[in-house]
Amino acid sequence: MAKEDNNNNNKNKNKKEEKKDEDLSEEDLALKQQLELYVERVQDADPNLQKVALESMRQEIRTSTSSMTSVPKPLKFLRPHYGTLKAYYETMGDSEMKKYLADVLSVLALTMSAEGERDSLKYRLEGSGGDIGSWGHEYVRNLAGEISQEYAKRQSEEVPIEDLMELVQQIVAFHMKHNAEPEAVDLLMEVEDLDLLIEHVDSTNFRRTCLYLTSSARYLPGPDDMLVLDIAYMIYIKFEEYSNALQIALFLDNMQYVKQVFTSCDDQLRKKQFCYILARHGITFELDEEMAANDDDREALQDIINNTKLSEGYLTLARDIEVMEPKSPEDIYKAHLLDGRASAGATVDSARQNLAATFVNAFVNAGFGQDKLMTIPSDNSSAGSSANWLFKNKDHGKTSAAASLGMILLWDVDSGLAQMDKYFHASDNHVNAGALLGVGIVNCGIKNDCDPALALLGEHTDKEDPSIRIGAVMGLGIAYAGTQNEQLRSKLAPILNDTKAPLDVISFAALSLGLIYVGSCNEEVAQAIIFALMDRSESELGEPLTRLLPLGLGLLYLGKQESVEATAEVSKTFNEKIRKYCDMTLLSCAYAGTGNVLKVQNLLGQCSQHLDKSETHQGPAVLGIAMVAMAEELGLDMAIRSLEHLLQYGEQNIRHAVPLALGLLCISNPKVNVMDTLSRLSHDTDSEVAMAAVISLGLIGAGTNNARIAGMLRNLSSYYYKDASLLFCVRIAQGLVHMGKGLLTLNPYHSERFLLSPTALAGIVIMLHACLDMKTVILGKYHYMLYFLVLAMQPRMLMTVDENNKPISVPVRVGQAVDVVGQAGRPKTITGFQTHTTPVLLAAGDRAELATEKYIPLSPILEGFVILKENPNYREEDH
Repeated sequence: MAKEDNNNNNKNKNKKEEKKDEDLSEEDLALKQQLELYVERVQDADPNLQKVALESMRQEIRTSTSSMTSVPKPLKFLRPHYGTLKAYYETMGDSEMKKYLADVLSVLALTMSAEGERDSLKYRLEGSGGDIGSWGHEYVRNLAGEISQEYAKRQSEEVPIEDLMELVQQIVAFHMKHNAEPEAVDLLMEVEDLDLLIEHVDSTNFRRTCLYLTSSARYLPGPDDMLVLDIAYMIYIKFEEYSNALQIALFLDNMQYVKQVFTSCDDQLRKKQFCYILARHGITFELDEEMAANDDDREALQDIINNTKLSEGYLTLARDIEVMEPKSPEDIYKAHLLDGRASAGATVDSARQNLAATFVNAFVNAGFGQDKLMTIPSDNSSAGSSANWLFKNKDHGKTSAAASLGMILLWDVDSGLAQMDKYFHASDNHVNAGALLGVGIVNCGIKNDCDPALALLGEHTDKEDPSIRIGAVMGLGIAYAGTQNEQLRSKLAPILNDTKAPLDVISFAALSLGLIYVGSCNEEVAQAIIFALMDRSESELGEPLTRLLPLGLGLLYLGKQESVEATAEVSKTFNEKIRKYCDMTLLSCAYAGTGNVLKVQNLLGQCSQHLDKSETHQGPAVLGIAMVAMAEELGLDMAIRSLEHLLQYGEQNIRHAVPLALGLLCISNPKVNVMDTLSRLSHDTDSEVAMAAVISLGLIGAGTNNARIAGMLRNLSSYYYKDASLLFCVRIAQGLVHMGKGLLTLNPYHSERFLLSPTALAGIVIMLHACLDMKTVILGKYHYMLYFLVLAMQPRMLMTVDENNKPISVPVRVGQAVDVVGQAGRPKTITGFQTHTTPVLLAAGDRAELATEKYIPLSPILEGFVILKENPNYREEDH
């Protein structure tokens, strides 16, 4: 460089350059000069010189792109020459050289090209091709980003995309080899060609790929979400991971896929595991010759699907945890822990208090088969205690009392029917009604070839007495939820259009039909309910029970999204008293568990209007927000925040529903922030809000024995000791918190929050809708609607069984589940674990893994019944 130059301008400029050059080490300086030389040589007229220069330049760039943290040196030094090279490139004739230069420019464009120009991609397509990965990871990622933009542009202009798709092939292959499955999936989603994945996955990366696919499905708009899950299903089938494939088939609610899983797999043990998964999901499924050839095998499998093993497993768990001892309501109330004034008021033997005790007793001893109020100890042969308790309840209270026996003998059909028998011969209609409902409860979720529930309840649906009819109809709805049983439709549908039937019978018939055909979109049932709604008179439309009709209609479309639209159109023709209510109920049911953001916004919009007291449709809209948003954790937290806002700004009829919505969002999962909100609301000046908050405290703590909630409820019982209605709610909540002595859950989600059981959600939603009008329904004479919760009650256990369905004890680690989607390596899936031996209880958000190599679990998700088979490679002495 000319140091002694007289031109001032030049002097300053040179000083700067010199300064810059001095900062570089000698190697870097040499490299810089070398590269500058190459740039000149590339523009040389002699093709040989050009070739050597280009080769060297490529070599330099390739060897240096390995570092991820900083811009590679050659790229840094070539930046000033990007424009020169680009201009020269345009002047070159077509030749090998030009393609080589295009490759180099494509890499330079990585750091140089302006936003939105997509130079890197342009030059890549004009270049010589070659191995895409040799230019480094960052280059491939940049290209993928540019491809998705280019693809969108070409799609809108309808230009051919073949050349892009070839490049996509290469990039996907590169990503799949280099443990970047999520990036491959993202690119294929952008270019709408996920089918390519199936060719590229192999046995090392298919699990991670499918995990990413299934988790991203939650955040995709329809129909993409279903497409993504379809691909995951095919990959699982390809690699014979049938249990995972079955989970996806159930998520898609695609019975063909479920069938295919059974027919593709020929291992009897694995089929048993599928049956346990189906039983937990609570769907009705008939095995045929194709799915299990051998008759005996098929019968054994069908038994598992029919849930006949549930009671036995649950009692095994109870014995293991040593909670068989029956508990009385007093054990739950723990009145001795409170100061004097409360317990003094509680000694009065009022019918309302006895009714509360009936429910507490039923929830706490659910499924244990023995209690201190209803079942008689064997040594006391006189039928004393049971009958006494029954008659400590008044009129319709006896219905709930008799039905509570069904709850105590839950899932144990044989002994349940035997013990209920005595109530069938009672002269009191209310007791008969309770016995009918009790039979339905005992059979909840259990299918039986000889259909005892239908045989016993069928003939009572047409009796004169309305309470007996309601008992029979509700019992059938609970026993046959989700079975789509045609016989029942022909029995119950005529009730809907019977002009002489009282309104409450019609409402319960609609609910039961909605339950039996839950999520089936059955046209005929929908028609029957619609006609029943249209036949209602003005005065009837104002009745709280009429609102159960739209709910029955909504249940037909539970989670079925667009399928509801035709029915929703029809609902716009209803009387304006019920039109909006029906609209909200249908919308919230159809999108329940989908996490659809647009629908949540729509429902929030409905809640933001300030209307007068007589408008009732905002209640179901608030519940709808919770029903739609409960699909995934993120939406759930956002919904909790939105509901807090509604509390501050909403009218009274919205505030009545908010606690119930919070209860649904955190059901059996006591989150501290929600617990505090509900605790605050339980002292609200508006008694309806306070009642809803108290019941919701019970729901979020359902089956958890949560000490903090139990303490809150005890204090509330002393606070409200003079207010009979609120005290009743507190008692119900206490029963829920200690449900099944802490062995049960109400959470409709299972399999690590992936699957939503439709019948369970339906049961909870019916109960919440009943609570929207506490005074007339739960505190009126329809308190037995609380028993709809039985549809969602499931043991929160992990029970490991051997090949013959006999329980075996193995060590397992139980800890907080960690989301490991898209993480590198093999991260730990649980944190803060403790090691227990099975059977164990799983709280909300817990996950279990085997702590021994001796057995191999046949289900990827350790929940409910899991079959273990011995690991053939296990050797005692190694461990």
